[in-house]
Amino acid sequence: MARIRIWIDPQHRDGAVCEHAIAPSRKPRDPKAGCTSRARYQVMCSEHGAVAEPHGLRELAESTQTAHCNDHKAALARPAA
Repeated sequence: MARIRIWIDPQHRDGAVCEHAIAPSRKPRDPKAGCTSRARYQVMCSEHGAVAEPHGLRELAESTQTAHCNDHKAALARPAA
């Protein structure tokens, strides 16, 4: 069975993944990097793709990430019919 990975992608307003270093203010540390700052956080699953709607705060995305992980654990625990 393949390993399932669940992670959070920080995204720009256009949906592109933001890989820039940011300050606590959510603004880029390097103003010359061309980063428009992080606008949202999308939970991603290697099996299902995007999970739920993007969140404006990482803390909210973390709870969605945990819930989705728990869904996978529950599915594995169910006996096969």
